[in-house]
Amino acid sequence: MPAYIVVNVDVKKPKKYEEYKHLVNPTIEAYGGRYLVRGGVTEVLEGNWMPKRFVIVEFPSAAQAKAWWESAEYAGPKALRQATSDTEMILATGL
Repeated sequence: MPAYIVVNVDVKKPKKYEEYKHLVNPTIEAYGGRYLVRGGVTEVLEGNWMPKRFVIVEFPSAAQAKAWWESAEYAGPKALRQATSDTEMILATGL
């Protein structure tokens, strides 16, 4: 069953965050993940939620998504993301 990492990122250090964007791709691919949404335009249809940078990554399963998030391969890029942005991230299981 697919699972989705859904992220709202408020980038604080854009130059360093660009480095993160290049480093994270191979780690996601290594765990079977693929981007569905990556920083495109968002439009509010209801409510007040205004994501800064919206990202959705699909993984084959919640276990694969968690394995990626906890992996040694992602540890470096994760630390860089955390140092350059404020992030809200959830894991949602699909149908």
